[in-house]
Amino acid sequence: MLRTLSPTEQHGVALGFIVKEHRDAAAATATTASSGTTPRVQSLKLHVSNYVEKEGEPLLRWLVEINTAIAARRIFDDPSEVAFAMSCLGGRARSWAYGRRLTDATCFGTYAEFKEELRQGFEPPKNEFRSRAEFLDLQQGNHDVHAYAQRARYLVSNIVTNPMDEATKVVTFMKGLRDGPVKTYLFREYPSTLEAAITLAMQEEFSLRQAKLHVNVPRMARPVMRTGGPEPMDLSNATAAGHQQRNNSSVRCFRCGYAGHYARECTRPGADVAMPGIAAINKKYARNQ
Repeated sequence: MLRTLSPTEQHGVALGFIVKEHRDAAAATATTASSGTTPRVQSLKLHVSNYVEKEGEPLLRWLVEINTAIAARRIFDDPSEVAFAMSCLGGRARSWAYGRRLTDATCFGTYAEFKEELRQGFEPPKNEFRSRAEFLDLQQGNHDVHAYAQRARYLVSNIVTNPMDEATKVVTFMKGLRDGPVKTYLFREYPSTLEAAITLAMQEEFSLRQAKLHVNVPRMARPVMRTGGPEPMDLSNATAAGHQQRNNSSVRCFRCGYAGHYARECTRPGADVAMPGIAAINKKYARNQ
């Protein structure tokens, strides 16, 4: 499960477990002291990634990871700590460490000496100065709040010798945010620590995303309720079409010969005379009646 977490989260879980183990060990010691038995202390084997000195790979973060693993394994003597740290190196760093040990078996007398020489050999020069300058000029840009916060945390973690105060961290983090609701909210709240500012910014960004999701949800059309009876007809279109046809000048009456109406609507007198064929048909129809 720890492999799915970020290095910072792994560090927090490991520290919490170590504190709990210390408390349990202290309680067990107090319990067994009266009985005269020797308590058995269990160690925790954490996975440690190898430091291969890649570009952008933070050495300080790896040192924090290795220190946590050493404490969890309950390694307390310097030779064992140096040996375990050397086994977690890779690439050029591993070649450097074992090359030093090959030429001088007593080169790393203490674990602190090993870490100092490792930092001098593989940490970028003026790393704290460059990290401080980059943090003071840090901008969010097109990144989301989470990526921006992680970058700020990394730069702050590189400043160890002369760390910045919390007020400077908070103001720098807030100034680097994009103009918008998140930045406005932080300037309204004005948190006291960098972690509090990061937490508020991430919560506000999450709330804004959720609000946009609810706004952009498409609404379903209302269902048409159909009854079992006959459907009513709209006769307005038919009436309008009839008037349009009547007003059409292209219609011509075949009885009177005039345009604008049909023969069934013709009221002009003498229309049968104008059409002899029609008049003969009408007379024949009258005799048969």
